[in-house]
Amino acid sequence: MSLRILHVSDLHTGAGKAGAEAGPGPALQTLVDELKPTLVIASGDLTHRNKPWQHDGAAALLKGLGVPVLAVPGNHDIPLLSPNRVLAPWKEFERHWLTTEPTHSTPSLYVVGINSVRPWRHQSGGVSKEALARAVGRLKSAPTEAFRIAVLHHQLVGAPWRSRKKPVAHRNHVLAALAEAGAELIVGGHVHQGTVSDRHEFEVVDEAFHGAVVTTVPGLGRPRPRRHGEACGAFLYTPGTADLTVETYLWREQEWGVTARRTFARGAGTLGSRSA
Repeated sequence: MSLRILHVSDLHTGAGKAGAEAGPGPALQTLVDELKPTLVIASGDLTHRNKPWQHDGAAALLKGLGVPVLAVPGNHDIPLLSPNRVLAPWKEFERHWLTTEPTHSTPSLYVVGINSVRPWRHQSGGVSKEALARAVGRLKSAPTEAFRIAVLHHQLVGAPWRSRKKPVAHRNHVLAALAEAGAELIVGGHVHQGTVSDRHEFEVVDEAFHGAVVTTVPGLGRPRPRRHGEACGAFLYTPGTADLTVETYLWREQEWGVTARRTFARGAGTLGSRSA
């Protein structure tokens, strides 16, 4: 059975009037039923304001999909002004998901979740030395044949359109460490815009260095539906023996549709010689 990983982010459960759902959250089940993914990745901002009932709703939606789910927190998943923002920032998130650094492990797929949320910052994200070391250690311990993915909330690659939201702090170091530990796919969200890029497209690296595809998925929820520069959708990752395909699914006019498909070579190689 081939691997198919569905990636969603920024559900913002509870945004809107009287806690109404924003965006295609309830329609996610339709997409899962159609694509039949091996795993669903939810890369943070599962809630809009970290309310217990919002965490309950997000967990009910994701855990009710009928497939395994790996979730990491986003900056909206911790208290906004309460002292618990510092004293117990992960209390509500961990009530449903147990840890902010989850791992999904099978002989063919190994996914590492990384907590990029910094309670002393409202928007920008970073990865501590200790958290990065733990992620690197886990990636290196993955089964030899497993396709390895690293998941954060905050983006490593910049938004394709204007955005004030900065990428992960010290992203060059974070990217290099994760790629050298074996991560072939590094994913995030946060900016509600989609970006897909191979490491070699934005960085000159020696052939001995590991390649990696880096993505930022569009948001699934739209807490500010009139704001320009925000998309609504999901990514589907399909790794093959020699390549990785990334498809962009957009939610538009109450239905899902594929708007883009890209294929990348796995490892340090390329897809082939250029056309004559």
